[in-house]
Amino acid sequence: MKIFLDTGDVGAIKEAAATGMIDGVTTNPSIIAKTGRGFRDTIAEICEIIPGPVSAEAMAETAEGMIKEAQEIASIAPNVVVKIPMTVEGIKAVPVLEKEKNIKTNVTMTFAASQAFLAMKAGASFVSIVLGRLDAIASESDVLVMDAVTIKNNYGFQSQIIAGSMKTQNHILSCLRAGVDIVTIPDTLFFQMFKHPLTDIALEKFAEDWEKVTK
Repeated sequence: MKIFLDTGDVGAIKEAAATGMIDGVTTNPSIIAKTGRGFRDTIAEICEIIPGPVSAEAMAETAEGMIKEAQEIASIAPNVVVKIPMTVEGIKAVPVLEKEKNIKTNVTMTFAASQAFLAMKAGASFVSIVLGRLDAIASESDVLVMDAVTIKNNYGFQSQIIAGSMKTQNHILSCLRAGVDIVTIPDTLFFQMFKHPLTDIALEKFAEDWEKVTK
């Protein structure tokens, strides 16, 4: 399973990338707004740090507008992936971008298995399922993840399934069990994955005992 960082914080991206564990980055309008920086400059800098896919969102409402905007966004760097909304107009834009314009797309705001199916059928390179928002309304996000993976495997779709809006390590564990292609997580959760109290206790004990050893 690949790990994408869900942030626009360049410092956090550099720190996480230094571990060698980060495969890509995802952003959205809210994330970019939090940086207080310009859109193009932020995406360009992230693309210089991360050689893998970097998702940036198109905000137009029509298929024609999305296609035009996606071309502008994709011109920022060769590893840019354009986020397209899970709407009728968005799904109309996906095959044009993928097949005619050679621009990779990431269909986002997917909350149902039927939506994931349509995005995969349209030929999106990535399909983003937003777990945190589903859990907030008592919908079983882990079931949706498993259904999306089953649909992909049943019909041989090539889209990579992204599970996003991770809040806990249990979310990540559910995705690992389901066989999700990618999780996209904040840097705080990424660094939590390295931690366990038993690891800390054992290392402290080793350090204590090592002081007693004749060097």
